[in-house]
Amino acid sequence: MQSTVNYLWHTDDLLGQGATASVYKARNKKSGELVAVKVFNTASYLRPHEVQVREFEVLRKLNHQNIVKLFAVEETVGPGRQKVLVMEYCSSGSLLSVLESPENAFGLPEEEFLVVLRCVVAGMNHLRENGIVHRDIKPGNIMRLMGEEGQSIYKLTDFGAARELDDDEKFVSVYGTEEYLHPDMYERAVLRKPQQKTFGVTVDLWSIGVTLYHAATGSLPFIPFGGPRRNKEMMYRITTEKPAGAIAGAQRRENGPLEWSYSLPVTCRLSVGLQTQLVPILANILEVEQAKCWGFDQFFAETSDILQRVVVHVFSLSQAVLHHVYIHAHNTIAIFLEAVYEQTQVAPQHQEYLFEGHLCILEPSLSAQHIAHTTTSSPLTLLSTASETPKGLAFRDPAQDIPKFFPKVDLQSDYTTSKVRGGAGARLSQRCHTPNVVVGLCLPIPQPCPFSVLPWRFSSVSGTPEIEEVKRVTELKSRLRALAEALSRCSHRITETQLRLSNLSSELLKNRDQVHADRSIQKIQCCLDKMNLIYKQFKKSKMRPGLGYNEEQIHKLDKVNFSRLAKRLLKVFQEKCVQKYQTSLVTHGMWMREVHETRNHLRMVSCSMAAHNTEAQGVQESLSKILDRLSNQLLQDRAKEAQVSPSPAAPYPSPALTDLVFHMQELCNEMKLLAFDLQDNNRIIEG
Repeated sequence: MQSTVNYLWHTDDLLGQGATASVYKARNKKSGELVAVKVFNTASYLRPHEVQVREFEVLRKLNHQNIVKLFAVEETVGPGRQKVLVMEYCSSGSLLSVLESPENAFGLPEEEFLVVLRCVVAGMNHLRENGIVHRDIKPGNIMRLMGEEGQSIYKLTDFGAARELDDDEKFVSVYGTEEYLHPDMYERAVLRKPQQKTFGVTVDLWSIGVTLYHAATGSLPFIPFGGPRRNKEMMYRITTEKPAGAIAGAQRRENGPLEWSYSLPVTCRLSVGLQTQLVPILANILEVEQAKCWGFDQFFAETSDILQRVVVHVFSLSQAVLHHVYIHAHNTIAIFLEAVYEQTQVAPQHQEYLFEGHLCILEPSLSAQHIAHTTTSSPLTLLSTASETPKGLAFRDPAQDIPKFFPKVDLQSDYTTSKVRGGAGARLSQRCHTPNVVVGLCLPIPQPCPFSVLPWRFSSVSGTPEIEEVKRVTELKSRLRALAEALSRCSHRITETQLRLSNLSSELLKNRDQVHADRSIQKIQCCLDKMNLIYKQFKKSKMRPGLGYNEEQIHKLDKVNFSRLAKRLLKVFQEKCVQKYQTSLVTHGMWMREVHETRNHLRMVSCSMAAHNTEAQGVQESLSKILDRLSNQLLQDRAKEAQVSPSPAAPYPSPALTDLVFHMQELCNEMKLLAFDLQDNNRIIEG
């Protein structure tokens, strides 16, 4: 046990160790609060005094939620009093420990990466506001803790190499971790080549670029054959010969050529929408020449632009792929439609959207704020009016990306290989777990129009002054009967469409049940659990200086078992999951063709219904005018007869005219009902 006046810790509770200090988990003696204590060793006191106190001064100057807090500076109790920094304890380890988890072997999921980006940018912005350069940015110096609401919070730590430096100032001393060092610093610190270069604050940007690439992909951007620590000259060559715009370089075989990459690897878990925004930033901060590298102002502006965007989740039915579209809330919907086109190749004029089963009309001139709030499980569904066969995700044999164990026992290499292979298995499991998007298409079955046969209880009325009106009524009767028959046919076609859609919905539900009944995921997970146990053992072995004979034999057997489990997992994926995915994609294509045919069918019905609706309104207006004239004529006749004969029997009109008015009123009421049914059918079709 060791202690200061107020804090106590055990040397077994080691959190991290460096050249000049060790970090332990400790407790406050009075409150029991957990803290982290940084205890400086003898080597640290060999440094100049101003260097020794620099970390204390820097931490005292900083106060930000994304920078580890300094609580106190104390000394150990007893002989050999050592300086101790008492700092905030981050219980969830570092970003490096997060990336070492097998499920993150190919990088962080998108939501977590955005949290890292937001926290690192905010912390670095606070450093620049206070004129401080960190000089040792790397995943191991970005700590993680969980907030009260369960969200990740990342904090910059380890300011042992930090110093105050303005944007236009330079320094000559060299600090940092070699994989994350700017090439100019790498040349002097690692290769030990004498050079008189000075360095500015942009060296932190290079380290941030390597860190962000590592977080996005799970691996370093620059990898010589044999690894950065074993092939230092080639490591330097890769970073200095990197072409403009390239964000990664690798040497695949010994003495082989260098391969450059201008995009993130296919295994990256970030969406295409986010990658499109991120890659230009990486290309401009991973710039060897400091004069060409972005400054912090531009870096903060571009990263803030990403973080201020909102993501709209769009599931493209024509591709069977979920897309993330990043736009600003103040953008117009026209800009959103163009962004969708860039990812899906569906032109804006061919884009139709559904949201939660309902047609979603997006007016291009409106603000993007009018777009519904989406999630991965509740996206906008994109339907292309240009019918095409769904392509789905491009299948790539995972065996191409999974490294193999070397026969020789190499603890570091075996650990790395087991992490990548376990990560590949986890990715396959995640792919299998991806929920199916089931589009339920249901329409209420419209009832046939009740006006298939309209009653007509009078024939002709001859010998009256209203004969011309009767002729017009007869013409309207014929038109109305034809209209009713056409409406009945439309109703029948809608009923047929409803039946087709109901059959499609039944197939979708049946397919979903079959997916839920599949046991491939459980088989894959069983292999993953066993592989993870071996991986943890390899991780422990890596920390040891060496293995005894018996331990080495067990290690070899574990490698064999790990490979066997990986092959079994891959076999299940290839023979079960891939086959079923490709089958489901073919079925999805059939469903999409059915949807396109149904939609075109409904459009034709809708046009027909609209025309009938217009005609019905015309008929109704004509009948109303005839009825008004007949009613006026009836009143005039009554008035004349009352003037000619005041006797009680005289005021009654002729039976023919009264019968005509009565039936005209009936006809007018029936027309109103017909118009109502037409409107109701139109609403059904629109739905």
